[in-house]
Amino acid sequence: MSIAVQGQWDALSGQFAEIADRAGKFTVAVHGGGRVASSGVAWRSGIVVTVSHMLRRTEDVEVTLPDKSCAKATVLGRDPGTDVAVLRLDGTHPEPIAQFSKAENLRVGHLIMAIGRSTQGDLAASAGIVARLGGAWQSWRGGQIDSLLRPDITLYPGQSGSALVDSQGRVLGINTSALARSAAITVPVTTVDRVVGEIQEHGSIFRPYLGLAMQPVEIPESLAAKLDVSADTALMVMQVEPASPSSEAGIMLGDIIVRVGKENVSRIEQLQRALQSSKRGDSVELAYARGGQLATTTIKLADRPRR
Repeated sequence: MSIAVQGQWDALSGQFAEIADRAGKFTVAVHGGGRVASSGVAWRSGIVVTVSHMLRRTEDVEVTLPDKSCAKATVLGRDPGTDVAVLRLDGTHPEPIAQFSKAENLRVGHLIMAIGRSTQGDLAASAGIVARLGGAWQSWRGGQIDSLLRPDITLYPGQSGSALVDSQGRVLGINTSALARSAAITVPVTTVDRVVGEIQEHGSIFRPYLGLAMQPVEIPESLAAKLDVSADTALMVMQVEPASPSSEAGIMLGDIIVRVGKENVSRIEQLQRALQSSKRGDSVELAYARGGQLATTTIKLADRPRR
C-alpha cells in the first residue's frame, strides 16, 4: 500500500472512529429481561428510545449509560406496530441528547453507521450504505412508518435499537430487525418523534378503528357511474363488529364502501392510508352503496382495542 493510499485510509478510519465516539455519547444498552440487551438512544431529556420486541418485561428495566453506570428506567409505553418503546430514566442523569437528521438529502449509496451497545455496555458499530429509500408504508404489525429507509448493515447482538447515523453523527432513525424478514429496517426520526410524543401524552399510539372486515369487489360500470367513482372495484363489508364505531353509525353487512372523506377507496390499503393521519376524537365521512343507492354516514373513530 502506497503512502498516499495509507494516508487516505487512516484519515477515513479516523473519521469513522470519530463518528462512533460522537454517537456513543448518547447511545445506551437496555436490559429488559432477555438474554441479550438491546441498544437505545437518549432521545429527549430523561427519555430513552429502544425497540419494543426486546423488552421481555416492563418492570425492573435497567439502562447502562455510556460511562458504564447503571440507571433504572420506567417503560412509558410501547408501539409494536413501529417496534418503538419509550423509557423514562428514573432520577437525574445528565446524558447528552442525540442530534437528528430527517434525511431529506439522503441518497441510495450514502455511507451510514449503526451505533449501539453490547450487553456489557461496550460501544458496537456497523458500517454500510443506504440500500433503499421509499415512501410511507405500513409494517406487518400495523404501524405507520413515514418513509422506508433500509440500510445495508449487519445488526449484531445488542444492536437492535441502535442509532443509524450520518457522516456528522446525526441520528437518521432507530434500527430494528423485527419489521422485515432477514433485514434491518430503520424507523425514521419523524416516525419515532411522533410515537414518543403520543406515548408521553397519552401512554399509547392511536390506531383508527372502524370495526369492519372488508374485501375488494368488482362493481359494474353503470353502478360506478351512478356512484361517481372512477375505479372498477370498491370494498364490500363482510363483517361489522358489535358496538364498533361502524355499527353505531349504521353500516351493515353487504354495504359497499366507495369513499372515505374525499378519497375514493378500492383497496384496503387506500382506506388505511386515508385514516392514518387521524387523531383521537376525529370523525370521518364514509360514502357507501346500499341497494344501488349512494348513502353517507359520519363515523367517530375509536382507538383499536388491545387484545
